[in-house]
Amino acid sequence: MSAPERRELVLAAASRAFARGGYAGTSTDAVAKEAGVSQPYVVRMFGSKAELFREVFARALTSIVAAFDEELDRIAAEPGGIDPQSEDFWSRLGASYGELVSDGDLLLVMMHGFSAGGTPEIGAQARAAMSEIYTQIRTRTGCTPEEAREFIAKGMLLNVLLAMQAPEHFDEDPALAELSECAFGQTLDAAISGTAAILKAAAAARE
Repeated sequence: MSAPERRELVLAAASRAFARGGYAGTSTDAVAKEAGVSQPYVVRMFGSKAELFREVFARALTSIVAAFDEELDRIAAEPGGIDPQSEDFWSRLGASYGELVSDGDLLLVMMHGFSAGGTPEIGAQARAAMSEIYTQIRTRTGCTPEEAREFIAKGMLLNVLLAMQAPEHFDEDPALAELSECAFGQTLDAAISGTAAILKAAAAARE
C-alpha cells in the first residue's frame, strides 16, 4: 500500500471515530484501532489529534462546497439558469445538501467541528468555512444577504434534525413529522437512511 493510500485509510478511519466520539471524546489511540495501525504511526503521520481532526473536518466542509458548485454548475447550464427568485432553484440546491448530509459520518463530523469552536484552531477553521459557504451562495446565486441566511439556516436545521435522528422517529410525533417533511422535502427517504447510519455508529460507540 502506498503512502497516500495509507493516509487515506487513516483519514477514513478517523472520520468514523470522530463521528462516534466527537473531538474531545476521541483519542489518537481510538483512531489507530479503527484504522488497524499503531497510535505512534497516527501521530507521526498527522502530528497531533487537533491536526488530524482538522483534516477530517476539512474533508467534510470541502464536500459541501463541492456539492453546491456541482449543482450550481448543472443549473447554470439549463434554460433559465440560476434564479434566486425561483423556489424550485432553492429546492434543488437544498436537495443536493440534504443528500450529502444523509451520510452519517460526514454530518456528525461537521456538527462536532462546529461545536468544538472553543478549540482555537478548529474554531478558526469552522468560521472560515461558514464564511466560504456564505460567500459561495451570495456570489454564485446573486441572492440577497437575507436569502443566503435563510438557505444556510435551513441547512443548519437539517443538521440538527439528522443529528437527533428525527427522520427515524418522525412517525412518533405528528409535529416532528410535519417539521421533518417540510425541512427535507423530497430528500426525506435519504435522510431516514442517513439516520440509520447514525444509529449504527452510536451503537458501535457504546460497545
